[in-house]
Amino acid sequence: MIYYPINTLIQGGIKDILIIIAPDYSGQFLNLLGDGSEFGVHFNYAIQKEPKGLADAFIVGKNFIDGDNVTMILGDNIFDPGFGAQIKSFEKGAMVFAKKVEDPERFGVVEFDKDMKAVSIEEKPENPKSNFAVVGLYCYDCRVTEFASKLAPSLRGEIEITDLNNIYLKNGEMKVNVFDSLWEDAGTFDSLLKVSNEMANNIAKLTESDK
Repeated sequence: MIYYPINTLIQGGIKDILIIIAPDYSGQFLNLLGDGSEFGVHFNYAIQKEPKGLADAFIVGKNFIDGDNVTMILGDNIFDPGFGAQIKSFEKGAMVFAKKVEDPERFGVVEFDKDMKAVSIEEKPENPKSNFAVVGLYCYDCRVTEFASKLAPSLRGEIEITDLNNIYLKNGEMKVNVFDSLWEDAGTFDSLLKVSNEMANNIAKLTESDK
């Protein structure tokens, strides 16, 4: 599963990739992925000693980011097609991606005005203001480490990615790209099987069209 998100970053022209992992699984990732040369990129690794929320990644990876723009993708999020063009064109502020879902209460939810301009983002709301979920792909400028380090933990003890997004949104520096192609939060066996079958069908169609 980890190859799908890595491929999304590579399609975006990213050559230096930091993989943040829990201590218990560090050896497995190192053995699987190595230094990245097999993929034409360079992998760095960082240990997140305990789960503190998605935005904590920018605190853990501060030295790696080193004042540059950064794209983060979650290890269980699979997209087709990728968003290479959008990632390559990103310059300033923040950029996220949103898709209409049937169960928005499970995700960060973005609310739009009549002109489809984002006006709010809420984390797992009981009463969602829209059906658009923010998916696990995010682009930020170099200020992200500063903003993340100033965030207070939420009631569940996490540095929330939604709180980080709202800083950029309130500053008028958040771009939300709405899409309707394949996206799967493949954190369960069923969802991984579903997306694998869809990917296999897509490859079969491409192979047939090339004949």
